[in-house]
Amino acid sequence: MKNPFTTEEHELIRQTVREFAEKEIRPLAHELDRDEKFSVDLAKSMGDLGLFGMCIPKEYGGQGLDYLSLIIAIEEIARVDSSQAGTLSVHNSLGAGPIYYHGTEAQKERYLPGLCTGEKIWAFALTEPNSGSDSRSSSTRAKLKKGKWEINGTKTFITNVNTPITRGVTVQVVTDVKNGKKEFSTILVESGTKGMTAEDIHDKMMWRGTNTAQLFFDNCSVPEENILGLRGEGSRTMLRSLDSGKLGIAAIGVGLAQGAYEMALNYAKNRKQFGKSISNFQAISFKLADMHMKIELARNMLYKACWLRDNNQHFSIEAAMIKLYSSEIAKEVADEALQIHGGYGLIK
Repeated sequence: MKNPFTTEEHELIRQTVREFAEKEIRPLAHELDRDEKFSVDLAKSMGDLGLFGMCIPKEYGGQGLDYLSLIIAIEEIARVDSSQAGTLSVHNSLGAGPIYYHGTEAQKERYLPGLCTGEKIWAFALTEPNSGSDSRSSSTRAKLKKGKWEINGTKTFITNVNTPITRGVTVQVVTDVKNGKKEFSTILVESGTKGMTAEDIHDKMMWRGTNTAQLFFDNCSVPEENILGLRGEGSRTMLRSLDSGKLGIAAIGVGLAQGAYEMALNYAKNRKQFGKSISNFQAISFKLADMHMKIELARNMLYKACWLRDNNQHFSIEAAMIKLYSSEIAKEVADEALQIHGGYGLIK
């Protein structure tokens, strides 16, 4: 059934990415998840396919496509492995995106071409041990001294920041405090900068094939021109980026649900009980119908939010709603898929 928000080009992207995910990612997904291993080779392969700069204009090395194209790609990768989808989503929406939308021409020319090929990836550091959704409680500081920003503080749960191909990270910092009110700015910090160290976070229950780390800044010094956007506009830059990032997370939820549904449907058709496929039993068929319905509702809501973004309309509320709903249906569909698999659903 054709989706009203997609074109033939969108569906071609879906088919191409699905074939890539089945051929290149599925054979490695279990091993990478088991070993908590980030795959440089898969990142480069996704880059070769053009997935790492889908929404970046061609003049900077990207594909110049709309945001829905990226969301469809993330969805199809997540259908097979949410870890690779997480790497892809964060790099595009929170890594390269802010540099393109808020960077100077010099910053775009310096970083974007390499970030569109898969040779390098970029991270986004907002969360702190005591500051998550409340972004304005961030405490990492940056003081301007003799033409350089000196950064001190800690960030945590940062995706893509400590891989062999990480080019750098965008960091939200407090650059001043006036009358008790914090001034937030965003600063670009390249990997290997003295005073910045990273420590991987292990034993995650999800995205085990994606790199997640803590960042520590101890008198980390970067040039004054590394500020991204205007001084004092950092919170706005971050929140705008997060709205787009929410759509990527929503796409991962939809993809996870789709993958679980397809596995359950295939199992139900092939599993025989009392002389017929269990898909013919009403209890099972009702479950499958409900799963399909929830996925379609989530997908349509997600694509509508992307349409709003691509048409320069306000989409913040829709992004928040679909991020919540898609994560809920991913859990619900996966749980039903486990039930349909019976005893096999309890085996890794």
